[in-house]
Amino acid sequence: MHGRDGNGLRFYQAGTSEMFGAAPAPQNEDTPFLPQSPYAAAKVMAFHLVRNYREAYGLFAVTGILFNHESERRGETFVTRKITRAATRIKLGLQEKLYLGNLDAIRDWGHAEDYVRAMQLMLQQDQPHDFVIATGEAYSVRDFLTRTFERLDLNWQDYVEFDPRYLRPTEVEHLHGDASRAREALGWTPQIGIDQLVARMVEHDLELARQERTLRDAGHVVGARESGDA
Repeated sequence: MHGRDGNGLRFYQAGTSEMFGAAPAPQNEDTPFLPQSPYAAAKVMAFHLVRNYREAYGLFAVTGILFNHESERRGETFVTRKITRAATRIKLGLQEKLYLGNLDAIRDWGHAEDYVRAMQLMLQQDQPHDFVIATGEAYSVRDFLTRTFERLDLNWQDYVEFDPRYLRPTEVEHLHGDASRAREALGWTPQIGIDQLVARMVEHDLELARQERTLRDAGHVVGARESGDA
């Protein structure tokens, strides 16, 4: 935080596109927050707390409202990594099915590498401001599935089945960011597109699947997985 006492500290708060929830797309800094989950509602509260401390105490405190940022390190319960992990295991005969919920949900997916660069730029500004960080491109879960399985010469429709357990009580249908302000004020633009993102995640998880198959073929018991658990 960069306060009135001149201590030079700066604070970054990790916001999320989930804060917009049911608000019409594309979403930017002027879009009202309509959170559809307790997680999103908590993030909205944190956003206002950061803004309040900035205005009340002159702190250099900012929130980055980041849209979905994925990478090879993404947790396996998130849908993108769940897809790439399962697809590569299916390719190598380690898994039979992948179970998913809403394939029509639309998200603005970028690579975490680009988004961390945006965070760093936000903290280098002369004055603290909140920014939406997004690629400006949006794709459905079905699109991500198609790109992933095609890279492995597979047809996702042969392996993916619907499971209502993965539907949200209040679904967020369309998150699509407008990062014009960040582009103009920060000079930030994403460098990694959806196809390169998918390629990097698939290659990473294909290597994990190869290692898993090698261990299995050598008689080692690798953590048991349910069919479709990616």
